[in-house]
Formats: sequence, structure tokens, C-alpha cells
Amino acid sequence: MPELPEVEVVRAGLQPAVAGATVLGVTVLDERALIRHSGSGAQFEQALTGRRLTGAARRGKFLWLPLDEPGAQPVHAVVGHLGMSGQLLLRAPGAPAERHERVRIDIAHPVHGELAVVFADQRTFGSLAIDPLVATPDGAPGGWGTDAASVPGQVAHIARDPLDAAFDERRFRAALAAKNSAVKRVLLDQSTVSGIGNIYADEALWAARVHPETVAATLSTRTVHRILAEVRAVLDRALAEGGTSFDAQYVNVNGQAGYFAHSLNAYGRTGQPCGRCGRPIVRVSFMNRSSHYCPHCQRMPRPAASA
Repeated sequence: MPELPEVEVVRAGLQPAVAGATVLGVTVLDERALIRHSGSGAQFEQALTGRRLTGAARRGKFLWLPLDEPGAQPVHAVVGHLGMSGQLLLRAPGAPAERHERVRIDIAHPVHGELAVVFADQRTFGSLAIDPLVATPDGAPGGWGTDAASVPGQVAHIARDPLDAAFDERRFRAALAAKNSAVKRVLLDQSTVSGIGNIYADEALWAARVHPETVAATLSTRTVHRILAEVRAVLDRALAEGGTSFDAQYVNVNGQAGYFAHSLNAYGRTGQPCGRCGRPIVRVSFMNRSSHYCPHCQRMPRPAASA
């Protein structure tokens, strides 16, 4: 599933193309792509046609395109989630349909001319919807790419990500201190901290030398700071390298793959030597997924001795 770096790369690619663009027409080819939209495909097409897009914003793994409202701040947005295999691609007007194309939005930009924003999704877990915007509880901008203190209603439950300027480190530390579950489970909880998926959780915990099953509440403040620093570092590096691509399912808006997969230290490296100690990386089942870690460098803490 695309995580923060992959979705941010897509958002940044969309921004110059959609900011100030007018929607000329919408074609819904598969209504399964509108599973989170409250109306039909025909209603989606009608509601979006003729509207002006003001930009592209993101929080965690969600992105949205605010819709211009005459004489007021945007109150609705096209909100998208890429799911497991969703892609948002920029194509020339009239370009042939993409494989697994679900929705096409034809736009006209005052500088770039006519373009098509194509939503393609092989596994159909992704979605688009028109959603009302709601105020952020902290009064800060909703996410990357926007100055407005609002987010789509469908995104309101998603926490800020560690790269967000308004991310609350004290609240994050308090959340971990209150959790008696595995630290990796907490990192994957998008209502606690957003944008981190399986890949970057494994990578950050490897870098911090923390076993993924360590109980979050037992972590020292110093260790929590180290984990957060490593999460930020790995997300920054992945952003610089265009995200992580293992197959053709994740690409940027131009159809190009990211290359951070070549920089991974733990995820997907089962049996390969740890870059620190040379011992093999192991893979274990975790929450219907997998965890990858070094059992020598990331040792499970010993339980405290009973009195």
C-alpha cells in the first residue's frame, strides 16, 4: 500500500497541474472507485464538471483537491485514497485509456492547457469522493499543500504525520505511554500517527534498534525520541528517492517508479545480512502482514523482574 512518501510524491506532482484548473468533464468507468462517495457515478460527474480546483493537499495517506467556492473558502473537496494499488496519473487530453482505469477527469489549466487526471486501480481498494471540508481542531492547516485549517470529513480521524509542522510530539509520546500493545502496532495506527505503513515502520524500528513487538508503554522517553527521529529520517529519504516501488502498482503522476526499495535495510530483506551486524534479517507474521527485523540488533526487552 502506498504510504506517506508515495502519496506525497503524487500530491506534489498533481499540484502544478490542478491548481487553478477547471474541470471540463468527468467519466466514471467503474463505480467501485466511488465507494466512499455518497452519490452515484452520474452525480459525481455532474457535481464536479465545471468546478475549479484550487490545489492538492495531503494528510497521511489521503489526498484531496479543494473545490473553489464563489466568494468563500472551499467547503468541498475531491478526496482520494490510493488503497493497495491506486494511481493518479496525468495524461494528455484524449490519451488512450489506462489499464484498470476507473475515473477520468478532464481539466483545462490556464498555463498548462488541457490535461486528463486519470484514476487507475488494479485491485479496486482505492477511492475518490466529493466530501465536505471540516475545521481542524487545532486550528492549524489541514496538511501538506494547503494553508486552510480544514480537512475532508473522511480524513478528520486521521492524525497528523511526523513531517507535519503541526505534529504534536508531546501528544505522540503520551499516546505511546498509554498503549500496552506492540510499538509497531501503534506506529501503524493512523489515528495516533499517520502516513507510516509496514515498510517505513520496519525501517524506522531497525534504525532505532527497537524490536517491533516491544510494548509501547515500556519505552523510555529517550527511545521514543529516537524512534520519532528515525521515522522522520526514513520518510525524508524515501521522499527524496520518489518513494518505494516493488512492482508497477505504485508510480508517480508520470508513471515513473520510485527507487527507495534499493535503500531498504530491513523490509523485504528476509535472510539477507543485517547492514550493522551481518546476521540474517528475519520475517515474522504481524497483524495479517509481516515484520522484518534483525533479532540481534533489535532484541526484545527482558520482562521486569517481579518483586
